[in-house]
Amino acid sequence: MRLLPLDIGVFYWLLAAFLLYAAWRNARERRWMHAGFWAVLALLFAGGDAILAASKSGDPRPAQLAGIGVIALALLAVRMRRASHEEAPAAQRQASALRLGHWLFVPALLIPLLTVLVAIAGPALTLAGRPLLGEGSATLIGLALASVIAAAAAILVTREPLLAAPSEGRRLLDTMGWAALLPLVLATLGGVFAASGVGDAVAALVSAVIPTDSRVACLLAYASGMVLFTVIMGNAFAAFPVMTAGIGLPLLIQRHGADPAILGSLGMLTGYCGTLLTPMAANFNLVPAALLELDDPNGVIRAQVPTALPLLLVNVVLMLVLVFR
Repeated sequence: MRLLPLDIGVFYWLLAAFLLYAAWRNARERRWMHAGFWAVLALLFAGGDAILAASKSGDPRPAQLAGIGVIALALLAVRMRRASHEEAPAAQRQASALRLGHWLFVPALLIPLLTVLVAIAGPALTLAGRPLLGEGSATLIGLALASVIAAAAAILVTREPLLAAPSEGRRLLDTMGWAALLPLVLATLGGVFAASGVGDAVAALVSAVIPTDSRVACLLAYASGMVLFTVIMGNAFAAFPVMTAGIGLPLLIQRHGADPAILGSLGMLTGYCGTLLTPMAANFNLVPAALLELDDPNGVIRAQVPTALPLLLVNVVLMLVLVFR
């Protein structure tokens, strides 16, 4: 494994190491379902390059083993129960927050700031004539790098021991349980739907129902489809490839000349309005309700409705004004 140029594989190995740590801690506490779940997931992350290389060479066995691993994750998730790990006393946490003040926000703010900087300047950075970033998405590499730097900054700001980062990360991971994987799984589901021709089916259905000569009708169908698919699948990343393949690309971009960048960015934001409205987005809407011990399990969703609906209207208006300029 080469450290330079820096590619996303380095961070997959780092994530695999963290998951193995979480599995080891759970095994020590005899939480076998959690230990098995995180261990299998760690192996899948660590073996990603080998699976991809074998698939390109025509060897299906590693991919089949990965499929068995995914089935194992599903079986283990059924038996997982919400973990309850002790936190520091409330008085101690409040005193720490008062002592640190606004410095608490520094690690969190570093993540978007460094991600944007790497995404913009990263491809041009070199060391001794060699690029610092490897092939792949500079944004994704920037996000991973920013997360590592933010974790280090959090340790410096709070003056906690080095092991506090993986320990607290493991506590949050166990608290969320299998729901921590929902964004990854649902994004993959969207890719599967797109590859299986669901986008073509959506295009045919929309063409039969709405006047495709009207760009306004096509845009409204795209926006409402993003929201509805997100509500059904729980994540805008899953809805985006389906709706873009079915409506966005053939009808709005190719037929009516919509700007792809504006349409894609506002389309994703429109899909996030659906995320605010659905229990399928369990890691966003159900897990926080459980963590806060709310009497109403849908309390988070109810609180978000007044934000989601006006934001949806604003997004649609922005698309109508901007995408056809």
